[in-house]
Amino acid sequence: MKDYTIEKLFNLDETIAKEIFQGKVYPWEVLEEIGEYILKLGETLDPAEYEKKGKNVWIAKTAQVADSAHIDGPAIIGKEAQIRHCAFIRGNAIVGEGAVVGNSTELKNVILFNKVQVPHYNYVGDSVLGFHAHMGAGSICSNVKADNKAVVIHADREDISTGRRKVGAMLGDYADVGCGSVLNPGTVIGARTNVYPLSAVRGCVPANHIYKNKDEIVQKHD
Repeated sequence: MKDYTIEKLFNLDETIAKEIFQGKVYPWEVLEEIGEYILKLGETLDPAEYEKKGKNVWIAKTAQVADSAHIDGPAIIGKEAQIRHCAFIRGNAIVGEGAVVGNSTELKNVILFNKVQVPHYNYVGDSVLGFHAHMGAGSICSNVKADNKAVVIHADREDISTGRRKVGAMLGDYADVGCGSVLNPGTVIGARTNVYPLSAVRGCVPANHIYKNKDEIVQKHD
């Protein structure tokens, strides 16, 4: 599992939430703390840069939020972020600087690093998306198993139980998920890895690879 640690997946300088990852090994370990962390962090934000709206929602003054978007707290919307038409943010969400949350996209209990794009009809729940990660139109992070049991991370012939019933996907920096794909509960996509459109992904995919299907995962070549 050494390739799927926080250190391997993310540049922590590209998130306002850097502190929440301290002392942890794997990214799913932060999921239970996101809401409380936002409440703590929000009160420290510079009022010259962020405006507090509603109940525990902090929005950067340079962010663009469509009138039709709905944001429940606790939430932080970063500088230059775009929250587009009919986006639905259900709380416990940190949207990074320059990130795009698009038309009819739904977020819940997530950390989006800076420059993340979830721009068209995406569902992202109980997930962490690294710097510049992108999800194509209609791709989703499934976060609950059919049997409702705790989600297990499968990688390198090693299994780790998260102890959580809801765990979505962990996307490393620059990971790119093709349109119409489903990331099954507990999926981890390594940094700079591409997933083909219409894929159903389960388990862990290493960094710098192309996921074509479960039997064809090929390494990228410069």
